[in-house]
Parts: sequence; C-alpha cells; structure tokens
Amino acid sequence: MSNLLEVKNVSKNFGNFKALNNVSLSVPKGSIFGLLGPNGAGKTTLIRVINQITMPDSGTVLLDGELLKEKHIRDIGYLPEERGLYKSMKVGEQALYLAQLKGLSKAEAKTRLKYWFERLEIGDWWNKKIQELSKGMAQKIQFVVTVLHQPKLLIFDEPFSGFDPINANLIKDEILRLREQGATVIFSTHRMESVEELCDDIALINKSNKILEGKLVDVKRQYKINTYEVGIRANSHNVLKQELSEKFSVSNANFKTLEGELKLNIQLQQNETPNNLLTYLTSKGEVSHFVELIPSVNDIFIQTVKDN
Repeated sequence: MSNLLEVKNVSKNFGNFKALNNVSLSVPKGSIFGLLGPNGAGKTTLIRVINQITMPDSGTVLLDGELLKEKHIRDIGYLPEERGLYKSMKVGEQALYLAQLKGLSKAEAKTRLKYWFERLEIGDWWNKKIQELSKGMAQKIQFVVTVLHQPKLLIFDEPFSGFDPINANLIKDEILRLREQGATVIFSTHRMESVEELCDDIALINKSNKILEGKLVDVKRQYKINTYEVGIRANSHNVLKQELSEKFSVSNANFKTLEGELKLNIQLQQNETPNNLLTYLTSKGEVSHFVELIPSVNDIFIQTVKDN
C-alpha cells in the first residue's frame, strides 16, 4: 500500500523549547492512522505543520508524493480539538461560507450540505445560531464542514469530545464509511478504546520524539507476553494453584464469571504452546475460561511512555 502522507525528519522549535525532534512517519492511503501521545508530546504541533498553520524548522512533508504546498490546503479537512465556529452566525449561512472557502461553489455546497444534514438528521438546525446549540450539536456541524469538500486527508483531533455515546457511535460509523470510500484519516485522541475500534496503524509521540509506529496488529503482537487468562474448576483450588506454580509462571487474575472458578494468569515459555497448557488444565479440572491476554492500546501506551 502506498502512502498518502509522508513526514520526513521534521523538527520544530519554539524559542528554547523543542516541540518536534526529527519526527518521521508514513500514513498509508485509505487507512485510519492513530496519532497518539501524552499532553504536550508534540501531536498538535505536528498536525499544525501538516495543515501549514506553522512551518517546520527542518524536514519535509509530502502529500500524495508531492512536497506540501499552499495548493494542498483544499486536499485536507481538519477538525481541531478547539472548535472554531462563529457563535452568532446561523448554521446554514456559516456552513455555506466555510464550504466556499474550501473551493466549492455555492450550489454544490448547498447540495452536499442537504445530503449531510439529512444523513445526520439535523435539517431543522439550518436557521439556528451556533450559540443556540449544545456542544455536541455544534460538534456535528463542525464535522460536516470538515468532510464536506471530500478531501484526500481528514485530520480529526479528539472528534468525540462533547458527544454522548449514541452520537459518538454515529460519528465513528461515519469515519469508517469515509475510509471505505477512499479517504485517509489521521485520528488523534486520548480515548484508547476508540483507537482499538478504528485504527489500522498508529504512531506514538512522547517528549517531541516518535517512539513507536506500525500497524496496530503488529504492535500488539510485538508487546504480547504469551500469557493466558484461565478459569478452572477443581476439587482443591489451593492444591491446583501450587501444582501450576511449579510448572508455569502463575499470578492471580481478576475477571467476571458466574461460578467460583480458580482464576489465574499463566505465562508460557517460548517452547510451550497454548494447546499443551489447555491439555494439562483439562486433565486437572473443568476449564470454563481460556483467553490469550492481548495487550490493549492503553497498556502499550502506558508501558512505552514509561519506558521512554
């Protein structure tokens, strides 16, 4: 898969503060790319560089194989964390104005806005002022304005902020649909469960440096510790736990079950397989729960930031 966006050795200083230190990353076409990091890591600075709001001190950015230039502004849709709608303007008037700034004719903008307003069931908001809307309602308008001109690259910074679970799920489905239609998405958030649901690839920035990048499935595979969460019913839990401790690396587990099983995390050595473990367990009792512990994005995030 070719890359839509390539960031190459980008650095940015603000006075004596280094916001980005020689950062490189590649965003594949048609992917949802998670840009992650703690507060102050440099994510927003990188997003501002990609949007040409600020210029890097060194390094280059390529969009679809071309050096990033002013003409590419219309190829990018940006939903910032700090929303920027004019509160005293009417929704429809403002949406038309912003759409035309992105190069749409007034007629085309009206047609596309009609489609999106019907799709998100917000048609009766056209003559309302932004200040009359809730934060979540205004967020829907900002989302529509961001995607309306059908850009190659969409950048969403905390897109679910202000949404209740139903509307957050609605926007999540729309982001997935846009990806299916060919859009490439950069998705920046602190909600790791959203990263699990949406992202194909991720990069992690910490203290101005990129410290991790790759396909999400490969990153998870890299951080696996060959450990299985086990629930087992046996005559004597204490005796069985002692036997298992002599053969494997064992610790107590905490998960929900309906019965009073012995709950353990069991780590295997490299030469041991889950089939061997399961065969051994079934010889000792009734196995009710057997799940490989795959590290979550949240676990990886915390561990990697601590390690660095």
